[in-house]
Amino acid sequence: MNENLFASFAAPSMMGLPIVVLIVMFPSILFPAPNRLINNRLISIQQWLIQLTSKQMLAIHNQKGRTWALMLMSLILFIGSTNLLGLLPHSFTPTTQLSMNLGMAIPLWAGTVITGFRYKTKASLAHFLPQGTPLPLIPMLVIIETISLFIQPMALAVRLTANITAGHLLIHLIGGATLALINISTATAFITFIILILLTILEFAVALIQAYVFTLLVSLYLHDNT
Repeated sequence: MNENLFASFAAPSMMGLPIVVLIVMFPSILFPAPNRLINNRLISIQQWLIQLTSKQMLAIHNQKGRTWALMLMSLILFIGSTNLLGLLPHSFTPTTQLSMNLGMAIPLWAGTVITGFRYKTKASLAHFLPQGTPLPLIPMLVIIETISLFIQPMALAVRLTANITAGHLLIHLIGGATLALINISTATAFITFIILILLTILEFAVALIQAYVFTLLVSLYLHDNT
């Protein structure tokens, strides 16, 4: 119980060398490319889920936005698999690191904004000043809209980091409480263990939902700029 709550969020190292890159690359092994005429059930389910998600996410996009399909599908698969692997015991979750999430959010957000200014310059500039704005409010609204634009990648990264970190902390606290209560009250320990199981199931759902929300928001930013 005296263990540091945030010890599991520290970047792991081996022989003094960080191994975060290997951990980040590991989820790609879990999605094998089909190389047979008739796929097995695992690959068939994988392809069906990818097609279902891509069809739902790209339905609102035009031809220009659909060129991002591979990027969006790779993003949701990477975040989802990384979040799920982080729920394994003694594992490390890269998406609990704000720096990594910012590293994903900022380039994707910048890509959508640059695309908007390149192909829809007038519409992109019109977002800074809503139609019918009174003349005295124009400078204030331009400043507010500019700030809200630059806050978007920060909101993406902070949302993902906070949700994943909070879930891991709750599991750690309830797991520690369960171990401490075994010698004090078996009935209470059993109740906390049931709560721990339910929370773990909830975290599996949160891991997938947060991957979908992150990718969906990037998709919406892209839709506004294409």
